[in-house]
Parts: sequence; C-alpha cells; structure tokens
Amino acid sequence: MASYERKGLACWAQFRFSIIGGLLASPPEKGELKKELEKLAGQSYRHPTNNKWVTFSFSTIERWYYKALSSDDPMSVLERKIRQDAGSNKVMSSALVNELKKQYKLFPHFSYQLHTDNLKALTEEQPWLAPAPSYSTVLRRMQKNGWIKTRIKAGRKTDGQLKAINRLEQKEVRGFESSYVHSLWHLDFHSGRRVVDNHGNWYTPKVLCILDDRSRLCCHIQWYLNETAETLIHGLCQAFHKRGLPRSLMSDNGAAMTSSEFENGLSKLSIKHDKTLPYSPYQNGKQESFWGQLEGRLMAMLSNVEHLTLEFLNEATQAWVEQEYNKSVHEETGQPPLERMLKGPDVSRPSVSNDILHFSFTTVASRSQRVSDGTLQVKGVRFEVPSRFRHIKRLTVGYKSWDLSTAYLVDGRTGDNLGRIFPQDKAKNAAGGRRSLEPIQPIEQEEASTEPNTETIPPLLRRLLSDYAATGLPPAYLPREEINTEEINDEDIF
Repeated sequence: MASYERKGLACWAQFRFSIIGGLLASPPEKGELKKELEKLAGQSYRHPTNNKWVTFSFSTIERWYYKALSSDDPMSVLERKIRQDAGSNKVMSSALVNELKKQYKLFPHFSYQLHTDNLKALTEEQPWLAPAPSYSTVLRRMQKNGWIKTRIKAGRKTDGQLKAINRLEQKEVRGFESSYVHSLWHLDFHSGRRVVDNHGNWYTPKVLCILDDRSRLCCHIQWYLNETAETLIHGLCQAFHKRGLPRSLMSDNGAAMTSSEFENGLSKLSIKHDKTLPYSPYQNGKQESFWGQLEGRLMAMLSNVEHLTLEFLNEATQAWVEQEYNKSVHEETGQPPLERMLKGPDVSRPSVSNDILHFSFTTVASRSQRVSDGTLQVKGVRFEVPSRFRHIKRLTVGYKSWDLSTAYLVDGRTGDNLGRIFPQDKAKNAAGGRRSLEPIQPIEQEEASTEPNTETIPPLLRRLLSDYAATGLPPAYLPREEINTEEINDEDIF
C-alpha cells in the first residue's frame, strides 16, 4: 500500500506507544497514575506526520494507556483504524491538474499545503476550475506524478562526539535502575580472544549478552563469529523464549542494532527501543561492568586453553553464567541476579511462537508482481506468488536480507502475515505439473435452473431488433438470392 496509508497506521501506533510506553515499563505507584498522566498531558510532542508541536488532553492519553495495558500486543490496539474510503481517489479535472503542473514548475519549493491553498485561491478567481481539491487529493496527485518538494539544503549536522561532549558539559551523569524486572534490557556485543575451527582457521569471535536492568540477570549470552543483524536476532529470540518479552530495550547505534529487520521486529512486538548517545558508553554502564567480570573470571580460566573452539567457548560461557554469575551475590544489588529476578515485581509478557518471531524480524518492501508468471523479485531472487493474489499489481513483502529461502506476503495496511512464499523452483516446474487457478474472491453459488438456456441472441441485439421492427419500415436492404452458375447461362445473369 501507499506510504501515506502506512503513516496513518504504523506511525501513529509507534508515536502513541512512545508517549505511554514508559508507564507500561515502569508502572506508577498506587495513586500516582493521575499525576503521571497529567505530566504527559502537559508536555508537547512532535506530530508524526507534519512534524509540528502538538499536545494531547489528559483523557486522550489515559485512553491510550488503558488500551495498551489491557492488551498483550499494545502496538496493534494503538493503531488507527483503516478509513472506509481507503483505496479510492477523488478526481481532479484535467484543467486543474494542468494548473497544478504549471504551479509546480514555477514553485517547486512550495509545500503541499501551500500548493493546495494556491489552488483554492485560483478556483475563486476562475470559478470554472472549481471545486478546489483537498490537501490529501493534491498530495496524492503530486506524489503520483513525481512532483516532489525541493528541499532546502540543511545546515551542518551535529557530530556525535560534539553531542557527547556537550551533554557532559551541560548535564549531570547519574546512575539509574528500573523499578521492575524485565522493564528494561541492555544488549551489546563484545570482542573476545581468538578461536580456531576444525580447518585450522583463526577468528576473533563476538559475544552477545542481554542483561535485565533491575535484577542484572543474564537473560542470554552466546558467542558468534561476527556481529550482524542475523546473529543479533538469533540470540535475542532465545532470550525471549527463556525470559519472556520485555517492555523496552537499550542498545548502542551499531549497524546490527539499527537494521530494519531488528527495528521492525521490536516495533511489532511492542518493545520500546532506546539508543545510547554516540561515544557515551557510560549510558550502558551495567553492560560494561559485566564485560569486566566476563574477562576477569571466565576468560581468565580459559587462558591456558591453546586451541579454543567456538563450541567449547559457548559451553563454558553457559556454564559460568548459569552456575556462577546468575547465582552469585551482585555487589551493587546485594542479591543474586536470579533471586532478585524471581522476587519481582515483574512487567514481562509471555513470549510468542517461533513463527511469529521469524515474521516479526523482517524488513518490509513493496514489489511489483510480474503478470506473465505470477512472481516477484527480492534481491535477485524470484518468488512465486499464490494465484489468489494474481490481481494485485504491487505487493508488500517481508524478508530477511541474509536468508532468502523464504519470504512473507504482508497486508500493507495492517502489517498482518498473509502467508509464506518461496523461491521459484524451475526444475520442479519443468515436470509440467500445474495447479488450477484459485478464485480471487469467493464465488456465490448459482441457483440451479430447471429450464435449459436456449437463447442465443444477446439482450442488446434483441432490443435493437425490437425497436427497428416498431418503426414499421421494411429492412433497408435488397436481398440477393444465391446463383447456381451450373444451371443458368451468362445471358440470364444480365
């Protein structure tokens, strides 16, 4: 579907969740909810579509909060409903489109709203061009014709290091801790010592660790040969299965953490993603503290292992985390992480199935369907589309960039999973087997007719013959009988 429609659904859900997500992650004490909602109602927020500063009433934010609180999938209940007239377009006259085209050529830097206002003024000057189109109609028409606003060049962007220095100079640094278990998870990669594989090749592995902020529990830890979105999601999904879904997650701005697959997955699972300021590792200090224990105890015990393999390194790491770290008293909390986690209070949600996790952590894109064979292409790989979708020219597809063995058809309006699709198997297709085309829409069952249909003349022709006969005139042509040339002479012809 169009990006404009997605803004009306997904963007609004993410915007509303960003406002009340903190209350879900850290529920206020009894009697304090009203104060927290009033505080949120007194703040200004950037509108998700026009980037203007707006405020929301107490009752509006309260309604969002209770909707999200009562659901295991807050993001879906916070979405806007699909308009009944979605997919229909209001028609602009060709004369008005030409005027809009002239206006765009003269003023390509105008905003869409300014183009709309000028068209409205033009229809007042020249009434034959009326009615004036709405903003949304002008927006769709200009985007369809590629009449995009010419952006003014932005000034110099603030460098990440300057941001960090400026923050340290103006803001004090304070330690923090969440009041609830699984309210906030920390996630990061760390480089380890070199390992060797079965072929004698040496690698410097990366360890992924996921910590709970309140209990300091290690939710999951695993070593990989590289730091990619694939390994990040692989480890995070295991943490979900072990501990459940958290309310929020903090990470740095690494390529894996900012990948579209990772961010889309967190959004679909209603997990708020907080990112640390660049060049500010102190914001993820609990993770940095854990690396000190990992190096000082586990890696120290492995220092004499000459040919360390990735498999043994993972086995040793799991044993150390579950048998020592999670059960030892933490010097800051005064409790073992496992014990502190069990005592709660807990705001986690049950983990979802593996199929939902696989679908959630995908990047979504729009692709054209090739009419000739019902396929679409993703990164050079052709996927077969079920025949019941053959009437849709552009489809929304979800996929993992590192695994194109399967993909998903996605409802572009709601983000729902419509089913899996698979790469085209030309060798199998060569066998000649072909499925019957599935109906695009359910066909209503026709009533059985007792009388055979013997009418061969269509209704329009019957009406024309009847009207012509009603004129009382003979047919306006002279019939000519067939001539048998074998029975008559040439003289008879003339």
